[in-house]
Amino acid sequence: MPKRGKRRKFSAAEKLRIVREAAACTQRGDIEALLRREGIYSSLLTAWRKQLALHGSEALAGRKPGRKPKHDAKDRRIAELEKRSARLEEKLALAEKLIDLQKKVSAILGINLTNDEER
Repeated sequence: MPKRGKRRKFSAAEKLRIVREAAACTQRGDIEALLRREGIYSSLLTAWRKQLALHGSEALAGRKPGRKPKHDAKDRRIAELEKRSARLEEKLALAEKLIDLQKKVSAILGINLTNDEER
């Protein structure tokens, strides 16, 4: 049974080098020779050219496999701050209720809540 081949991975620098070499080919058959030498198909070269034309050399860098994350770091930070804000608002509401309760208790008991310095 023949051995299974490994999938080749090209770095962004290698892709850019191959695309530039292909652009420098002027004579008939040069591009085909380049493709054979590098061991790639013409469709791959076409895809790299398209990526380079649309998004520049950064597009040639490989991406991580799998789905894109639903939230980036900015979205996670916003969600964290919103949770924190909600907790602080709950604490503030509780503190305001406690202050109102203290005022009512002092009014019922006839206790003056002003400090000695204010008199």
